[in-house]
Amino acid sequence: MVPAMLRGMKNSNVLISGASIAGPALAHWLSRHGCAVTVVEKAPALRAGGQAVDFKGAAHLAVLERMGILAEVRRRQTGGTDQTIVDADGRTLAVIPGEFTGGDVEILRGDLAALLYERTAADCEYVFGDSITSLTEATGGVHVTFERGAPRTFDLVVGADGIHSNVRRLAFGPESDHVRFLGHYYALADLGAGLDPGTGSGSAMYNEPGRMAALGGPESPAFFVFASGPLDYDRYDTEAQKRILAEAYRGAGWRVPELLAALPGARDLYLDSISKVEIDRYAEGRVVLLGDAAYGNTLGGFGTGLAVVGAYVLAGELVAAGGDHRTAFRRYEEVLHRYAKVARSASAGSFLAPATRRGIGMRNLMFRHRFLLRMMLRAADRFATDVELPDYTAAPGSSVTA
Repeated sequence: MVPAMLRGMKNSNVLISGASIAGPALAHWLSRHGCAVTVVEKAPALRAGGQAVDFKGAAHLAVLERMGILAEVRRRQTGGTDQTIVDADGRTLAVIPGEFTGGDVEILRGDLAALLYERTAADCEYVFGDSITSLTEATGGVHVTFERGAPRTFDLVVGADGIHSNVRRLAFGPESDHVRFLGHYYALADLGAGLDPGTGSGSAMYNEPGRMAALGGPESPAFFVFASGPLDYDRYDTEAQKRILAEAYRGAGWRVPELLAALPGARDLYLDSISKVEIDRYAEGRVVLLGDAAYGNTLGGFGTGLAVVGAYVLAGELVAAGGDHRTAFRRYEEVLHRYAKVARSASAGSFLAPATRRGIGMRNLMFRHRFLLRMMLRAADRFATDVELPDYTAAPGSSVTA
């Protein structure tokens, strides 16, 4: 039931582009606040499986608790298994503990997306297999055209469609103006059963200068990170991605030849750049960016937490402002721009695939000394909790920190 104070709130007809994590999380809050929400997703259906994502610290867990999904996230969690770093002969060099890779709670991206969809599908309109082609702001709304569907007008449009955001391109300009390539690519490949890491732990990880290959664990049966200049390829052409991956790992040791031999039969493959978004503002008129579209940093370790916190703040500020999008977007930008500073500094590619053998050795050294590991974990916790979560149960026009 919609609280009486929210009935008649202006700007309550909202279009969200993207049905992964940030979009459905925002849909959850907006529909709870009485908004009419439509979510459009280019993919024909929810993407199952995928890499593991995690939540760190009290702020992330508080938002999940307020959403009413923390217990279910814990039930579906992967468990955060250890990852053994090995040499070319499979001998152990160091162990990355599950608490470092998995945060306080870890879950497959596909499982989290499915959970959020289950909690919102009855109250929100989901449109799969379609995409926005134009955004034209007029008095009182945004006129939107689609690849397949008929044109419609919405009060507000939210780009929650990832680091390669279509909404950001349409409203803010070309991707090259707002996304910086960090010199690495990563790939997730489902190569089928039977590829045992052989370490006795959750997964094995192998490095050569500028290249990393991992087998097992919650991310995917096979996980790759490699240094490269910019690559020109179709992100929807799986066969082209297989060829790129095979070429990038030509001549590699350990069990990489075995992984490459299984690559032609991969049941699922995803390859993308490691990049980060660099943008000073998240709103343009009645269009606003959320999650990786606004503050993405590939594999940076905080993206999912930033997405759910951002969704909570954006929806709450709209309610607190009585639907005044200018006020709400300004306050959302203030809170998230400060909180998302962690996404502006980390570079996962150079950490996972150091450029030199010395760099690989120095990275491994951190995991062999508990003191250094504790320092890294404390730093991660500080970043994750460095936000005051407002309490949006107050009447419109106010928001107070909890």
